[in-house]
Amino acid sequence: MQPVKDIVVVGGGTAGWLAASIIAARYQTRIKAGSFSVTLVESPAVPIIGVGEGTWPTIRTTLKKIGVSETDFVRECDASFKQGGKFARWTTGDPSDFYYHPLVLPQGFHEVNLVPHWLAAQDGRSFCDTVCEQGVLCDDGLAPKTIAMPEYEGAANYAYHLDAGKFAPFLERHATKALGVRHVQADVTTVYQKENGDIESVDTAQAGRIAGDLFVDCTGFASLLLGKTLGVPFKDCSDVLFADTALAVQVPYDRPNAPMASQTNATAQKAGWIWDIGLPSRRGVGHVYSSRYMSEEEAQEVLAAYVGPKIKDLKVRKIPIRSGHRTTFWKNNCVAVGLAAGFLEPLESSAIVLGELSAKLIAEQMPANREVMDIVAERFNEVTGYRWGRIIDFLKLHYCLTKRTDSPFWIDNADPASIPERLQKLLQVWRYRSPWFFDEFDRLEEVFPAASYQYVLYGMGFKTAVDPDETAPTARLAAQLMRQNSVMTARMRAELPTNRMLVEKIRTFGLQPI
Repeated sequence: MQPVKDIVVVGGGTAGWLAASIIAARYQTRIKAGSFSVTLVESPAVPIIGVGEGTWPTIRTTLKKIGVSETDFVRECDASFKQGGKFARWTTGDPSDFYYHPLVLPQGFHEVNLVPHWLAAQDGRSFCDTVCEQGVLCDDGLAPKTIAMPEYEGAANYAYHLDAGKFAPFLERHATKALGVRHVQADVTTVYQKENGDIESVDTAQAGRIAGDLFVDCTGFASLLLGKTLGVPFKDCSDVLFADTALAVQVPYDRPNAPMASQTNATAQKAGWIWDIGLPSRRGVGHVYSSRYMSEEEAQEVLAAYVGPKIKDLKVRKIPIRSGHRTTFWKNNCVAVGLAAGFLEPLESSAIVLGELSAKLIAEQMPANREVMDIVAERFNEVTGYRWGRIIDFLKLHYCLTKRTDSPFWIDNADPASIPERLQKLLQVWRYRSPWFFDEFDRLEEVFPAASYQYVLYGMGFKTAVDPDETAPTARLAAQLMRQNSVMTARMRAELPTNRMLVEKIRTFGLQPI
């Protein structure tokens, strides 16, 4: 019946400080009363990875709940607004080949499925442009809101691009000053366990022993607690997702007022793809590739061709990618968040959102005592395992639908042997019925809902049979929603500022607090 009241987060970075902030914000009353504590132990010698620049719209709710000002966040984290992802050359490899995965649902998504109506029309417009405004907004480089809109509110749904190297220190300042998180800068030397396998304490070189009731492992790829101490195995997913290396570089703009993209650009290459993220002060660019299909020297040449001559003056970082996750995420009194739990290539910016959702689940389902902890852990493992599986499916979807045959990398990605069984079955179903609403996505917080699958499937030219008898009853409503979308898109194009213009206004004037 030992109460769970002392939480120890081991490791900093984005994952560690998000976890500490989310848990501390949830238990502010008890922290102020002295009956609950959150301690973050961070090695002063271990640098953060610092390249996670993409987020999902969930981050807005997270920042709001922990009490962060959106104005301060934009100013201090070199943040800009993100409205989705643009995927170029993934289907055919042709220069004109691209599609968007926006962050808004299709018009009337809970009333009617617009996919069969769009397929039947065959009017030449992309699925994205037919059912939502966000692809056009991205084409124009527009922001999702105006300076007159309050913090965290927008005309269109949005997330952020940010400087991960600035985001973790920003969260640290907020967590320690506003949320009562205790920060211990020390190197963990020994992990002490109880007879039942629970972690009793961590011994540090600079601060001695630090005991706790629940330990959150945010030690990155090392997975010091869950992996090394508790021996939880790692499940490798490289048979599905082939990328195993990233070459990252920070690219300055040619001029201070250069246009700033309102989406993450992902351009397919011979054995992988290149990300291009626009921040106010620079671009974050990286080549994600598979060393099975391309040497590092070739990968450097591909990156250099994309960036241009200026790359010779820039520092390129090599980052290993080991696609996969721990087989269990919460064992005994230890739960992993962030890279300690696993890592997948950054194709859909899933790293930060997984950390957010895991920390939120820990905070909301915090076990009252050790007696019920294993029950909570079982539920946590089931939900988190499901999320990892669905993200792997969704990332693979981008690859397996390709029609490219210009390299072994793309040919092998389309091989059914590399496609997860669940995704193979869904693709068979979707030949006759498009994904919609709760058809195959029955969780309250799906990372990628049915709408996301629609945008990728039909952006890449997937074909679903259309039954006129099925679409006839909703034809009038569908036509109305598509016209409505055209009107709304035109209005928003006329009213919204550019991404850079809005960020500059926020830096100068600030947004209206909620």
